Amino acid sequence: MKKLPALLLILSCATLVACGRGQEINGHNTATAYRSVKSIKNRFAPDKRIEFEVSFWTIRDAKKDDKEFLDAVDGKNPDEIIAMGREIYQERKAAGFKAYESYSSWDEMIAKFGKERIDQDNRKKGSKDDPDKNKPNDSILYKL
Repeated sequence: MKKLPALLLILSCATLVACGRGQEINGHNTATAYRSVKSIKNRFAPDKRIEFEVSFWTIRDAKKDDKEFLDAVDGKNPDEIIAMGREIYQERKAAGFKAYESYSSWDEMIAKFGKERIDQDNRKKGSKDDPDKNKPNDSILYKL
């Protein structure tokens, strides 16, 4: 009987510790990193979600090596990911990265991707014959 309260206390603490990293990316491997991003992005409003997604994929595009990428994102919260994405954008823009030539700023690029997402959602809603229309839109690829 005396062990039961101690066991419950330990389980409660373990649960709280596990929930404490809910807003951080688990960079143990690429599958867990992608899963973390998927669960984190679903908690955001659409505007912040797009900025987070673009930032994450900008980092992924800049760091081709899996280990380097996972080290860069492991344990990072969404604000840190967005800051890293902005930094990479600025570096690439200064270096003359072709994909960023049409954007004058990070905010303009995010606004354009937001408009594309809205247009894409409107097209999906307009297609009644689409069997996947009720599925959530989890995989948007951005051309960086």
